[in-house]
Order: sequence, then structure tokens, then C-alpha cells
Amino acid sequence: MFKIDSYDFKGKRAIIRVDFNVPLDDKGQVTDDTRIRAAIPTIRKVLDAGGSVILMSHLGRPKKNNDMKYSLGQIVPAIEKLLGKPVIFAGDCMGEKAAETARNLKPGEVMLLENLRFYAEEEGKPRGLAEDASEEEKAAAKKAVKASQKEFVKRLASYADCYINDAFGTAHRKHASTYLIAKHFPNDKMFGYLMEKEVKAIENVLQNAQHPFTAIIGGSKVSSKLGVIKNLLDKVDNLIIGGGMGYTFIKAQGGHIGKSLHEDELMPDALEIMKEAKEKGVNLSLSVATVSGQEFSNDTPRKTFDIFNIPDDWEGMDASEASLENWKKIILASKTILWNGPVGVFELPNFAHGTEKIAEFVAEATQNGAYSLVGGGDSVAAVTKLGFADKVSYVSTGGGAMLEAIEGKDLPGIAAIRE
Repeated sequence: MFKIDSYDFKGKRAIIRVDFNVPLDDKGQVTDDTRIRAAIPTIRKVLDAGGSVILMSHLGRPKKNNDMKYSLGQIVPAIEKLLGKPVIFAGDCMGEKAAETARNLKPGEVMLLENLRFYAEEEGKPRGLAEDASEEEKAAAKKAVKASQKEFVKRLASYADCYINDAFGTAHRKHASTYLIAKHFPNDKMFGYLMEKEVKAIENVLQNAQHPFTAIIGGSKVSSKLGVIKNLLDKVDNLIIGGGMGYTFIKAQGGHIGKSLHEDELMPDALEIMKEAKEKGVNLSLSVATVSGQEFSNDTPRKTFDIFNIPDDWEGMDASEASLENWKKIILASKTILWNGPVGVFELPNFAHGTEKIAEFVAEATQNGAYSLVGGGDSVAAVTKLGFADKVSYVSTGGGAMLEAIEGKDLPGIAAIRE
């Protein structure tokens, strides 16, 4: 495996898997260019070293081929603005135009392929099956896509002399552009700068953590982060569980949680986690009180209740000051901090206070010398909104990929480069 800094790009065409799955407004304008900006250093490295660049990415979840609402052509102006040079848009991935443009690329030039997900072969899943399709028809369709996927990958690989994966957000997917294509470049594949930073950040918290190590896990459901929590019990000193998932733990202990979000079927798992944490000497910290609302809306009346005694017609929606005070002490005493998920209904401004305070505590601990890794949409939004993105050690670009890595799974996009 080559490091991007030690590879000779002179006169070579590099095909780079980037994550340009960016938000667009109703006019097709990019409303947040963070992901494009994150890929610029890798692109510039290849160009400055005398190479040319072929960019490939997905955008959204198109249900059919060539749905122009998801065309990557819309983001060309944003890339050109950040890169400071023209970008040739191929208009497709597999046609003769794409192949010819790639063949004729000169050093210093950049081209962009069309949305990879316009092709069923990217994900390897059949499309257009009738709802009442038989199992035999489904199996045949899947087999056909898998067969054509080989040609799809071979075609993409034929455009370039080397492959760079710089899309951590899709590293947990075993897709054509993130996993299969790497096999066509056994001696010419590498991570981009963004991927290198992501991999290093995760290794810092999972393998090289200084203690005390605190994980803050929030969000709505225990089921979505059960594997993460279980894996962390062998690594952390403190485990803070907040957000909607906390109420499952409270109800499992006999608490009265009113209308609060919870998962009854996960209550045995919650009790098992608490038991395991105690046996392993992990300090598991839950809310002691909650800011509650009578309905799920920003302007609903608010009251704070003891976490074990929420009235029937109220639901917990944010962390209380007492809970935050407990968590502040734990966070500020930590040397390594991992944060994934909000501790309240962050999308409602009146219930975003707890999540914003956690961002504040993590930033303060980082300034005091702790290593902090923040990932997951609302956690990242909180540190960004408050201007703390540069006051934590690392902000991950991949929510799902980060979670699977923390769960201890091998990410296909990373494994394919290291193989």
C-alpha cells in the first residue's frame, strides 16, 4: 500500500473516489460545500505532482437511472470555485465520452464522472423489479447485476493508472467504487488525505487512547448503537448515554418515562449493558433529570422532571442542568473523548441546549489537552454551529462508517486498500 505522499503521480491519471454527496437547494445550488472542501487537498496533491484526476462520487439515492435531480453536473461550479480550475464533466460513467475524455486527460486536468448510483452496478442491487416478483425472478435479477458489475468496475478502472479512496463516508459499503475497484490496482492504490486522517483518528481512540477515556453516545435508539456500546465497554472508563436511547435504560430499571421514546424489546439488553459495565468497572452515566415537553414540537410547554418520574402526558426531550453538571465533571477529567449522537432533540432549538453544552464541554476538555473525536450528524452540527469545529481534535465526515468502525467492524473501503 502506497502513501499518497510517497507515490509518483507524474504523467499518471488518478481515479479518486470522493464523497460529494452534498446538500442542494431547489435550484441545484450546493448549500454546504464541506465535503468538497475536504477532498481538495488530495486532488491538489495529484495535480501539483504532475498527474491528472478523474473524480467519482454518488449523490443522493436516485431510484432510477439518469434522474437529473441527482446529477453531479450541478456541483461542477462549486468544485471549480474551490479548486480554482476548470472541471470537465463527463456526463456519464460508462459511455464512450467518459472513456475518451479520460484517455485524453492531460497533466493538471480534472474530470468528473456522472453520479455512480445512476448505475445499479455501483451498489450491486437490481432495479425496476415488480413488487410481486417471484424469488426466482429476484435471484435472476441479482445474478445479472453481479455479472454486469464486473464489467462496470473494469471499465472504471480502465480510465486510470492508480486509485485513491478519499471517501470515508462510504467506507462501510462494499460497493463497486469503494471496494471492488481497488482489486484492479494491486500496486497502485492508496488512501487520500481525508481517509488517512479518519483512519488515524479512529485508531487514536480505539487503540491508542489515553485514560480516562470517555465515550458519549446519544441519539434516538439503542438498537442503532447496541454493537457500538458493547464494543466500547472493553475500552472506556466512562460511558455517558444520553438522548432518546437513555429512556430505555430508565424504563428497564422500573422508571416511569411517560411518553418518552423507548424500545421495550431492548430493555433486557439495556440491563445486560448496565450489569456488564459494573463488572468491568465502567462508570455508566445516565440522565438524572430531563427537560420534557407535552408534545413533539419546538413551542410545547417545558418542564424538568426526575428521570424516573416523568408524568404520563410528558416526554423527555433534552438533558437537564443536573445531568449536564454530572457529565461536565466526567468530560473535563478525561484524556480521550469520543462523542457520537445528540443528548436531546437537537433539531428543535428549544431542546438543543443539552447537545450544545456537551459540545462546549468537549471543546473545553480538548483545550485542556484531551484528544477528542466527534462524529454523527447532530454532534458535528453542534460543534460547527457553536464555532468549535477547530477546537476539538477531529470531526469525522462519516456517521455510519464511524459507527461501524467503533463497533469493531472491518470497513470494506479501508480493507480494500490495505489488502
